[in-house]
Amino acid sequence: MATTGVRPEHVPVNPMPRHALVLEDLPEVAAWLQALLAQRFSGIQVERAGTLAEARRRLQDTVPPDLALVDLGLPDGDGTGLIRELAQRHPDCTIVVTTLFADDAHVFPALRAGAHGYLLKDQPEERLGAALDGILRGEPPLSPSIARRLLRSFAEPQDALHADAECLTAREREVLVLLSKGCRLPELAERLQISRHTVSDHLKNIYRKLNVNSRAEAALEAARLGLVVAQG
Repeated sequence: MATTGVRPEHVPVNPMPRHALVLEDLPEVAAWLQALLAQRFSGIQVERAGTLAEARRRLQDTVPPDLALVDLGLPDGDGTGLIRELAQRHPDCTIVVTTLFADDAHVFPALRAGAHGYLLKDQPEERLGAALDGILRGEPPLSPSIARRLLRSFAEPQDALHADAECLTAREREVLVLLSKGCRLPELAERLQISRHTVSDHLKNIYRKLNVNSRAEAALEAARLGLVVAQG
């Protein structure tokens, strides 16, 4: 996988975001997403933008968001560019794609740009909200249909898969499995009875060996290598 420029050891976990940006060009959908955020996160302040240009202006004029819901198909371009900017300039912001696009041409670039989650807006409201809650807690960050599509796209000959798996040590494979199941750094350290510093070293080695830069990519690689079973 291509690198993104995002620090691999940094995966933001924001279970109670206070400031959010909703980038969505359809007013009724933007209002629906804003209401969903207000319902699930009491007191959250939400900025809405309908274009990339408006979103960039709001990012300059307001408090940096700790949560951004970003559509991809916008009147003045592709939201992937803004995802990359957010990932580089605001590393503590959890970036979640909210879109109707479920094809590889949209999914892969968005994740590689630094998105921490990819959710489809055609899901029922409760399911979308629950998935968003999970992403903010550091749990697997993909809509089930997106996860299935990505896993199919990673299909490779078994000898290639075994070669990738063998590049990891036994401990690194153990860390990768727990990571793909939603464990955060403190939980990893407790489960494995090692220091957080040692966990961070293992994560850096895993990301480097598998050439990934995010929890989403690492979880997909774990499933591709047959270390975990895809859910959904």
